[in-house]
Amino acid sequence: MKIGMRKPSLKKSIKARTTGKVKKSVKKTVIPGYGKKGMGWIKDPKKAAYNKVYNKTSFSLLDVIKKIFK
Repeated sequence: MKIGMRKPSLKKSIKARTTGKVKKSVKKTVIPGYGKKGMGWIKDPKKAAYNKVYNKTSFSLLDVIKKIFK
């Protein structure tokens, strides 16, 4: 489990911002529960628990910058 600052990846952050919009809209029309809050706990509770802890114990460089300039 990662505790502390995450290593930034420019390639991954660009890919996440550009490919998601079309894929999400298609999946939302095809899969009835896709994108609804709490569906991760139903689909894969072990992964959802891991992600919850990971997101609370780690932070990114952008989070640090946002706090400084807020």
